[in-house]
Amino acid sequence: MAKAQGTVLEVAGHEVTVTHPDKMVFPEAGHPAGGVGVTKLDLVQYYLAVAEGALRGVSGRPMVLKRFVKGIDEEAFFQKRAPSNRPSFVEVAELKYASGRSAEEAVIRDAAGLAWIVNLGCIDLNPHPVLAEDLDKPDELRIDLDPMPGVEWAQIVEVAFVARQVLAEHGLVGWPKTSGSRGFHIYARVDPTRPYKDLRLAAETVAREVENRVPELATARWWKEERGSQVFVDFNQNAKDRTIASAWSVRAVADARVSTPLRWDEVAHCRMEELTLATVTRRYTEQGDPWEGIGEQPGTLDALLALAKELGPAEKPPKGVGRRQSTMPLIEIAKTKTKPEALEWLEVWKAKYPDVAAKLEPVDVLVDGMRGRSSLWYRIRINLQHVPEAERPPQEELLADYNPWAGMTWNQEN
Repeated sequence: MAKAQGTVLEVAGHEVTVTHPDKMVFPEAGHPAGGVGVTKLDLVQYYLAVAEGALRGVSGRPMVLKRFVKGIDEEAFFQKRAPSNRPSFVEVAELKYASGRSAEEAVIRDAAGLAWIVNLGCIDLNPHPVLAEDLDKPDELRIDLDPMPGVEWAQIVEVAFVARQVLAEHGLVGWPKTSGSRGFHIYARVDPTRPYKDLRLAAETVAREVENRVPELATARWWKEERGSQVFVDFNQNAKDRTIASAWSVRAVADARVSTPLRWDEVAHCRMEELTLATVTRRYTEQGDPWEGIGEQPGTLDALLALAKELGPAEKPPKGVGRRQSTMPLIEIAKTKTKPEALEWLEVWKAKYPDVAAKLEPVDVLVDGMRGRSSLWYRIRINLQHVPEAERPPQEELLADYNPWAGMTWNQEN
């Protein structure tokens, strides 16, 4: 049904209006029906086509709304509070954070909720690992394999199988999916009986044990400059305020890649660039959801927490005076609002120091996405570890010095 303000869809017994249905979201991506270009309405229809699978990962869970209102070429902003003018089929759950703040976040339970969220400008779905009925007891452990620059896909896959083995040996079933970006995700459902701190400790223990088994391939080191050419087993995605793109989420990259659930016998041969909105729609129709049984085999964190005691406390990063002092020869060159700006200033710095730039390895260029008030900002650092000490340029005034907190006033009332 078409109206002046958009297209009205009948979904799960509700009317959902898709505003600006012809807005081009992915101008370069393939379309499921052939051709090139994916509109906002196409994106909604994709999520409706995979609704059963997508809801398996988000239904009943509070969600952060990651909204790309200006398109995929601009930074998204993260909205924790659900819009006040939400429809009746969208619930809310109030999450409280360590800062003392709280937010009523959106909770959906059907395909109409999916369509409504996508209409807000969300491309991927970002649920918390808890159900709305018990916000302090997570039921999902998430392992995020984050490759450092220069790491090949085969190395990521090998680390994924090691992580699967560690989980299995400690009573948990790992469910694999591509991230839709550069990395790989493994989820494990757990009984919702323990607090977040135990979930994070269990995930950190998985990371440490994976590093112990394949130290040449994987690392659990927190500081990026110390990770080398390895896969970082990111355990901090299990902290209370963290979310990652859920299963069947489309990612905001030019070819509309999908965070695609897999069977383990597919992992070694899968290629993320082949799993896009255009191909995954057909895959879902023909093969269904490999994660259909994910909720049927929850485990406990007990064995991983016992291993944590055996391993002892994790190594703490070295402390300096005031801010942490890195063990690596780092210099900072720019802070910017967007990633393209950061990369432009990187090229300016390389042009200024061409001989130094020629000695850098891929892992020496650190592009850090930093959390701001409602979106990411970016920092560029250079690790000079491969540059002879006498040739290392000094720390200089930043080429760009963006301050995400500029103009913000702080409430100092008691």
